[in-house]
Amino acid sequence: MKASSGVKEASDAISSDHNGSIAGISTMSASSSIQAQKHSVLPPIIPESEKEFLETIQKYIISEIGNVGCTEQGPAEQYYIIYKNVFEMIIEHVNAYKSTLTTIKQEYDAFIEAVKKGQQTAFYLHGKLKVLACEPTTLKYYMKRIIQLQEKIRTIEKNSKKIETLIEKTRMLRKTPSKTSLSPTRKIKPSQKIPGLNRRDSLDIDALANHLAYLQRKVKEMKEDMLTKYIPVENAENIENDLTWALGLRDEAEAENEKLKFCYYRITQLANVVGIWENSDKTIETLQNLVSQMIEYEKLAKGVTASSISSVFECDPTKSKEAEDLIEYIERFNELFSRGQYEAAAIYAANCPRGILRNEETMEKFRAAGRIKGKMLPLLMYCEALVNSSIASNYPLHEYLAAEAIKCALDEERLDLVMHWVTLQKLPLSEAAGDAIYKYADVDKHHRSQCFALAQIAYSQCKKHKKVILCMCKQGQITGALDYLHQIPTLPTEDYIFLLRQCPSTELIRCLTQEWNGKPAPLSLGVTLLTLLNTEQKIYCLRLLEELVTEKDILENKIVNDSACTVEAWKQIAEICLNARREKLFKVLISILAAQEGVVEIPIDDADAELMNHVFL
Repeated sequence: MKASSGVKEASDAISSDHNGSIAGISTMSASSSIQAQKHSVLPPIIPESEKEFLETIQKYIISEIGNVGCTEQGPAEQYYIIYKNVFEMIIEHVNAYKSTLTTIKQEYDAFIEAVKKGQQTAFYLHGKLKVLACEPTTLKYYMKRIIQLQEKIRTIEKNSKKIETLIEKTRMLRKTPSKTSLSPTRKIKPSQKIPGLNRRDSLDIDALANHLAYLQRKVKEMKEDMLTKYIPVENAENIENDLTWALGLRDEAEAENEKLKFCYYRITQLANVVGIWENSDKTIETLQNLVSQMIEYEKLAKGVTASSISSVFECDPTKSKEAEDLIEYIERFNELFSRGQYEAAAIYAANCPRGILRNEETMEKFRAAGRIKGKMLPLLMYCEALVNSSIASNYPLHEYLAAEAIKCALDEERLDLVMHWVTLQKLPLSEAAGDAIYKYADVDKHHRSQCFALAQIAYSQCKKHKKVILCMCKQGQITGALDYLHQIPTLPTEDYIFLLRQCPSTELIRCLTQEWNGKPAPLSLGVTLLTLLNTEQKIYCLRLLEELVTEKDILENKIVNDSACTVEAWKQIAEICLNARREKLFKVLISILAAQEGVVEIPIDDADAELMNHVFL
């Protein structure tokens, strides 16, 4: 309250001083006007210079008010600054009253500063008064909030006690065994971790719902397997009896088949004997001798006879046992896979007889298994087992499976595994495998050179020469790439342009457009430059031309000997250089072209020159 009274006294004092000053000024103006009315005085004669000065002052006031954008209700501070400047201009103009007017201005300035300071003090004291007035209200709100929080704490404590009593009752019920249950039940600890879920997911309702749906699907699959893959124990004896009976029938059929095969063999031999007899003298003695020889031959060569009989019939019944073994092998693989023993299933499938599980269907089955937290990807297990068994047994692996194995290893960031597989050079590598390794260089930039080297091995094995050269250029082996380039059949021009766009460099452009060890250049310099100057590789072409300009004779020889590029094309190259602000290149190229025989610079506006353009070109 003391602070508020002090603020009020200060504001009253400032307002009284301000009102007193205004009253004094108004009194003085009123008295002067009364005296002027009493004595009639002629109006003063104002000189022309003073009129011009007053007009200048008036224009200045109007223009400044317009620039500032003041209105009648505008801030007094801006009016004060404008008229303050006008007053200073008047003081400077009137020399006779300069000291008096300067003193008056200083007094007014001091008074205005005092008024401003009083207003600031009053504003500060007013704000402080508001803060002091709000303190009781704030304290009241704080006390109210304390009471609300205390009530919430009591409510939470009550709920906690209820939950604790419920937990205790549940524990007591679980400790006491149920008398009505006849079969022993499995004890479940509520604090035990749920298999397949971490502690965070075990407290998440959505994660628990998803896990429950997954378990329900597993139960459904197990029930279906029970109906299709398994039989009840009660039916096992009947099935064994049926199997024994079927095996007995098979043995009888095999014995009968052996007899029939032997009969067929003897009839065939007898037919041969009769054929030989027909070509002889056809006497009975000759026929008897041939038959006796056939019988003696059968006695002496029983093993040869058996092998010849088996060679006659391609469908050997003993192969049925092999088919049964294969079926059993597949069932064992499905059993391991359904139990989640993916590593054992992968090794089992990779080493299967006749390669029946070394196919795309098995790979897709492992791919569908997905990821298992904390374990290797099942698909990678299968791929690793597949490649290792192929390398160890020299069994040829299909190119598609080898490419998929490499892609899987690279997806799992196992470049070391791919490096081991490729460097052994026992896998049939395809272009797809090379592309996968080449693209992985953008992912693992720390091993770019190794990726390009591995991709080069893959491309060279499948004879993709264009991409072999690209990998060598990516490794900086320009000289080796050119040696390889001149050892293979000539590539199309599109392949060379592909190399320049994928691996642009001034050195590569120079090497591809010049002779190499006495062999002609694969590309034309002019055609190459004209093709690349309109692409992102424009800067490399300009750098090459700038290097060749230093050796003008070499550039001139290249232009003269370049039969694939016309003069008009070189003029286009020169214009592109001019548009790229390479005036020096432009002048050199134009001078070389103009120096050639039969080349004449035709004026643009000359109609006769345009008519004879074909003669000079």
